[in-house]
Amino acid sequence: MEILDHLALGFSVAFTPENLLYALLGCILGTLIGVLPGIGPVPTIAMLLPLTYVLPPVAGLIMLAGIYYGSQYGGSTTAILVALPGETSAVVTVLDGHQMAKNGRAGAALSIAALGSFFAGCFATVLLAAFAPPLAEVAFKFGPAEYFSLMVLGLIGAVVLASGSLPKAICMILLGLLLGMVGTDVNSGVARYDFGIPELQDGIDFAVVAMGVFGLAEIMNNLAQKENRVDITDKIGSLYPNKQEFKEAAPASLRGTMLGSALGILPGGGAVLSSFASYTLEKKLSKNPERFGKGHPAGLAGPESANNAAAQTSFIPLLTLGIPGNAVTALMVGAMTIHNIQPGPQVMTSNPDLFWGLIVSMWIGNMMLVILNLPLVGLWVKLLKVPYRVLFPAIVLFCSVGVYSLNYNVFDIYIMAIFGIIGYFWSKLKCEGAPLLLGLVLGPMMEENFRRALLLSRGDFTTFVTRPLSMSLLVAAAILVVIVAIPSIRKKREETFVEED
Repeated sequence: MEILDHLALGFSVAFTPENLLYALLGCILGTLIGVLPGIGPVPTIAMLLPLTYVLPPVAGLIMLAGIYYGSQYGGSTTAILVALPGETSAVVTVLDGHQMAKNGRAGAALSIAALGSFFAGCFATVLLAAFAPPLAEVAFKFGPAEYFSLMVLGLIGAVVLASGSLPKAICMILLGLLLGMVGTDVNSGVARYDFGIPELQDGIDFAVVAMGVFGLAEIMNNLAQKENRVDITDKIGSLYPNKQEFKEAAPASLRGTMLGSALGILPGGGAVLSSFASYTLEKKLSKNPERFGKGHPAGLAGPESANNAAAQTSFIPLLTLGIPGNAVTALMVGAMTIHNIQPGPQVMTSNPDLFWGLIVSMWIGNMMLVILNLPLVGLWVKLLKVPYRVLFPAIVLFCSVGVYSLNYNVFDIYIMAIFGIIGYFWSKLKCEGAPLLLGLVLGPMMEENFRRALLLSRGDFTTFVTRPLSMSLLVAAAILVVIVAIPSIRKKREETFVEED
């Protein structure tokens, strides 16, 4: 009954005209971002972070969440129609989705993707509503030592499960932790690593780094590549899958939903890993694995359901423990701190309207996305023909105005530009920006809890291993490190993240 009362509160918050409008705006923006190759949810949310200054906290977070899971829907449209994944997690969708389109079943493929995503999104929202409160109750038992150990586990999990080189991911995490130390020390009041620059005494703004590393660097990457706009046909065909396609897609969608829901909770798991894992699972379980890559509905339904389920369950560690599991939820932490809201278990008690309003808005958003994605396919197709040279100046301008509006300081624009250039070279070196972002967000929180734990234990470092819960979390982190160090596991991990063309 208590959950029903909470959901009633959520519906009363989410169904206000203002919040419905921002949910719709987020879904439209997210779909648009997913459709247009070269623009992802991370740079877009980074660019829109300053907008949350002028929006109410609930409305701002509802819009940002809509952008995130909306981009998962939109990415499938271009992946199916033109074999151009608009979003990273849609890479797997290309394999069978585009083949279905070439076989004259584009409409059916789009329906399978949209309906699978809707089912997965609704299921993941139910999980979020059901499991978040008990997890938050457990989180209330956490002290500084437990929070520090949990953040260590989160960072190691993010490194282990993230794609790309393991040593490079570790280096990026460490660099993020170091950047988080720039500014005035809260305990001593001494300025650290500011190099005598007054503007750095307040630290490096999270949004500035995010816009540089993801926004400007992404623009430079796209400009460095020769434009590859593909001529597409407007022939979509029937929007309804036939009986055989539905029969093959339905169980795959269910399995993908379950797998994505589980992997989404893990730090660094996210939509990309879930879609790859689902495709691998469906191929293993199939009686006709040779059909995969030639237009098998299961090869489309499974990954699409998995990436949408993961996109939404990734909010569980954020809302219950205050730990961002990926770059997008790290940006959501930034949006919450803008409004002086500390992510974690206290959100449920101190801001129940925000917590339950956000959860209910996800269900509403999924309904909106189904309505948007099927009738508006023709519109999204036309948007694919917009040249990138027309888009990028507007994005640069938006980034610059957004960064300036944070503190009304031109220095922030210079910092963004510097991180944009550095981010571009990082991408050339195959160094991911997401681990850096997680390190930057979690670094100050880790330091604060580490020092607080030592203060309470009077300088006894064994407090981290003598407290059972803290010890368990550190052991889990050590097991993750050992597992990924095993040669056979490491080789399999590298094979998993090789993107198939």
